[in-house]
Amino acid sequence: MSEEQKSEQHIFSLDRREKEAIRDFEQLLREQGALNPETRLLYSSSEEVHQTVSVVVENNTVVAVSARYCGLTTLPASLGQLTRLRELDLTGNRLTVLPETLDRWPDLQKLALDDNLLTALPESLGNLLKLRELHVEANRLTTLPASICQLITLEALRCYNNRLTDLPANIGQLTQLRDISVGHNLLEKLPESFWHLEHLQVLNLAENRFTSLPESLGNFSDLQTLDLGHNLLVALPESLARLTNLTFFLYLSNNRLTSLSPSLFANMSKLRYLNVTDNQLTALPESIGRLTNLIELRLYNNTLTTLPESLGHLSKLKELHLMHNQLLSLPETLGNLVNLKELRLSDNRLETLPASLGNLTQLKILDLRNNCLTALPASLGQLSKLTHLDLRANRLRTLPSTIGALTQLEKLDLRWNKVNSSERLQQLELRGSVLYT
Repeated sequence: MSEEQKSEQHIFSLDRREKEAIRDFEQLLREQGALNPETRLLYSSSEEVHQTVSVVVENNTVVAVSARYCGLTTLPASLGQLTRLRELDLTGNRLTVLPETLDRWPDLQKLALDDNLLTALPESLGNLLKLRELHVEANRLTTLPASICQLITLEALRCYNNRLTDLPANIGQLTQLRDISVGHNLLEKLPESFWHLEHLQVLNLAENRFTSLPESLGNFSDLQTLDLGHNLLVALPESLARLTNLTFFLYLSNNRLTSLSPSLFANMSKLRYLNVTDNQLTALPESIGRLTNLIELRLYNNTLTTLPESLGHLSKLKELHLMHNQLLSLPETLGNLVNLKELRLSDNRLETLPASLGNLTQLKILDLRNNCLTALPASLGQLSKLTHLDLRANRLRTLPSTIGALTQLEKLDLRWNKVNSSERLQQLELRGSVLYT
């Protein structure tokens, strides 16, 4: 049976009111050029709901509708006749308002309205008592209706990239929330009840106007991902150290931090990604060495002059980004980062490199441009997997003889040095390395 025949079969299985709603919706989509005249919307499998334009029928009733990026500015009133709807996806349209009759969908579990032109949500939203996911990112919302606090089954609330200046006072009633994103708004503070959302696993407060956060942040003991980046924070609450389940990401970038608590990372051994870039840090706490599962560490655009010896405990680290600091030297323990693949140290004040650098046998990219290096350690030749070596703008006059051992080297940039090691460079060129001198 063809898809068209299946669709016809399902349309006849619907009751009169649902048939009317689907026909009206199809007509609207055809007027917008989002649906061909001969195309039907109906599908029998719930897997099809993720298509751009689709309808899902189960047990002779419509349970899901998707019309993504169809240019819709309005919805047909008859859509409210789909009273058993569980999922509605209208992402990427041009809707400015939603019908007040949202409560005609009492079984709705997921409502996706990202990337529209909504300036407000109706109070009737609060009547969708089975709603589990609400997606309203990239709209023009300045506030959320107080009734949203009635959605006690809500697990995900994603409001990134709006114009919110505050959140409802009783948002703490949403005790089932696991994921909330209110990043890229205009928030300066959060209601007291917000800190009662103790089952949160994902929290995005980035790109707002927070200058401080309360110690209540430490209440979120289930948190696995936390984004506080791009705010105006001058300090972090001490209780941040209690977030021992942080696993995936901790973003602290683009704030005004001048120091980190000595114990901040003492109990965050599960963390895999840490970003503290674009702050004013002059030093790192020794506790950073407790991040033994860290895979990526970004610290660029600070004013670090030294690194703690404990950095060498990060044996699973694959990427270390330290550009644009004021580092004068590196700890010998750097050589313990035996899984490191990418080391970026450009725009510092390095004069020497530790001999232990040669232990980084998994390293593929080493960026040392714009430093004050006058020599390179002989152990450099042990970096057998190195493909890119950037030494621009240092004070090098010679290269170690071992550089010829870099058999995987694809690119070596020596510009703005005064290197005279033509024989050693010839070895690399003969192997096909691209050299810039």
